[in-house]
Amino acid sequence: MLSRQTEGLEITPELRPGLLEALDSVPDPRKKRGVRHRFGAILFISICAVLSGSKSFAAIAEWATDTADSKLAGIGVKVPNVSTIRRALSALTGDEFDTTIGSWLAGRLAAARAASTGGKRRRAIAVDGKALRGSRDGDERARMLMAALDHDSGVTLGQVDIDAKTNEIPMFSTLLDTITDLEGAVITADALHAQREHAEYLHKRGAHYVLSVKGNQPGLRKQLASLPWSDVPDGFTETDNTHGRRVRRTYKVVTIPAGILFPHAAQAVRIVRTRKRKHSTKKATRETVYAVTSLTAEQAQPAELAAYIRGHWRVENKLHWVRDVSMGEDLSRVRTGGGPRMMASLRNLALSILRLAGHTNIAKALRHNARKAKRAIELVMTR
Repeated sequence: MLSRQTEGLEITPELRPGLLEALDSVPDPRKKRGVRHRFGAILFISICAVLSGSKSFAAIAEWATDTADSKLAGIGVKVPNVSTIRRALSALTGDEFDTTIGSWLAGRLAAARAASTGGKRRRAIAVDGKALRGSRDGDERARMLMAALDHDSGVTLGQVDIDAKTNEIPMFSTLLDTITDLEGAVITADALHAQREHAEYLHKRGAHYVLSVKGNQPGLRKQLASLPWSDVPDGFTETDNTHGRRVRRTYKVVTIPAGILFPHAAQAVRIVRTRKRKHSTKKATRETVYAVTSLTAEQAQPAELAAYIRGHWRVENKLHWVRDVSMGEDLSRVRTGGGPRMMASLRNLALSILRLAGHTNIAKALRHNARKAKRAIELVMTR
């Protein structure tokens, strides 16, 4: 535990809010004999370093060494070497860390949501998997993780490892089991998760779903495509002119009739996407996509369903892309033990802290923290 009183500096409860205590509560996976550095202190150093742009165990150790005399000693933190950091983080499976930090983040979001909306607005949580490409070793498959991301805040609420002998589907409920309260939440996922078992699971948890439907569910897709869409008026239309293209999305929504082969389905959605590159002479492309939801027409109008469907891709834009590009995850060569997952978990936490602090440009925020070590320390100690 970080010392409450070291070298004349008293760390009062006001300076030790939930995050520090959450880090201290993560079980130490190491054998007790020979331990010189508390595991909570190693996690503290690691998250501060990642908040400052560190991308590897060596970079974490270098950040700690550079910061030791000026900042870390004053709060009772001894600086471990790179071997100690690597062994400690690689020994952890990541489950305990992700569950503990996810609970802390969920509590922070619940308090913020209650203060801003009175708790009336539905939560939306995106579920999606990601490969850690740099973790591939020889002929082995790259490590796979699946995360749950809050749509509005971009905060990661949970993460699980996908074993090489399985895939995302059986880990869906395992991931969401780590989130204590799903009552009333809307879970979004891609077509892989349009599974009857998932729909039943979410219903039992008191949650709703918005799921894309594609060829992996041919019977359901055929049923949705055969609905009388020509008789249904456009419910909502939006146009996007970013990224050098013009995309028009038209949403039609219909209450699902009896006989649709999916549990608790209440409405079907048809999205027609028309794309055209700006200044291009080629014809626009057209794509039709279907989705199904357990939300009734009284619970969600077409514009709201469009927001859930579009918002799902924030897991790519706000989490996966940022981890790859701004935080160098795809280039990481951490491959041993639990190291790849722990580095991903630290990146998730760093992103969540920055978003809770109001940062929208993550690359800029990392550069900002890198210029002065105290900025990252203060971010962690004041959460």
